[in-house]
Amino acid sequence: MADILLYGSPLSPFFRKAEFLLRSKGVAFDTENVPVLGMPDWYAALNPGRRIPTLRDRTIAEVGPAGTIPDSSAMCAFLDKKYPEPSFYPEDPYALGRALWFEEFADTDLAGVVGSGIFRPIMFPRFQGKESDLATAKATAAEKLPEKLAYLDGVLEAGPYLGGETLTIGDVAVASIFAQYALVAQLPEGFPHFRAFYERMTALPALAENLALCRKMLSKALPEPLDLSA
Repeated sequence: MADILLYGSPLSPFFRKAEFLLRSKGVAFDTENVPVLGMPDWYAALNPGRRIPTLRDRTIAEVGPAGTIPDSSAMCAFLDKKYPEPSFYPEDPYALGRALWFEEFADTDLAGVVGSGIFRPIMFPRFQGKESDLATAKATAAEKLPEKLAYLDGVLEAGPYLGGETLTIGDVAVASIFAQYALVAQLPEGFPHFRAFYERMTALPALAENLALCRKMLSKALPEPLDLSA
């Protein structure tokens, strides 16, 4: 039994972000599935917001709220402090601020567009045996996503990562969120710097392993990513 337990699902981009740090740092961890649809009541005692994931450090407590951290940003900061190599949080104050900004941008701005506006309208109906809401997904992809990707593409002109030459929590968060789009839709045209960044991130084993599992989980409901430009 590993010291660290992640409650949630690999399909969650926030679970994916924490998992990326654990895999990159070589930390053994266990998982316990908590579905987004039909979330059990006992989970609210650990995460009052009823969101996934939640992290448990079993060296602190094995049951109950003690030893748990409910928010992905909080748990990633905890993991980087507890397991400092390699670090995803720069020492330089400005670089740290920028890394945290890109994490926040991913978790709020980008997640709102990609998760709520594209992934959910496509997949949540399919999980229930219904037709995807393609009108909503296509409208979001056409009207809201380009602005977000153009901003990131412009930043990435300066280097391979959002902070320049060094991989940070900001890069992890952005790639983890955007993966929700790439799991269900073909990559949009343009944005060459962002596309190169995303390909660079998905080549890393810490992210590639998660995405391979996610594709398997979605394969029956969605055999191939959709063309939202059609």
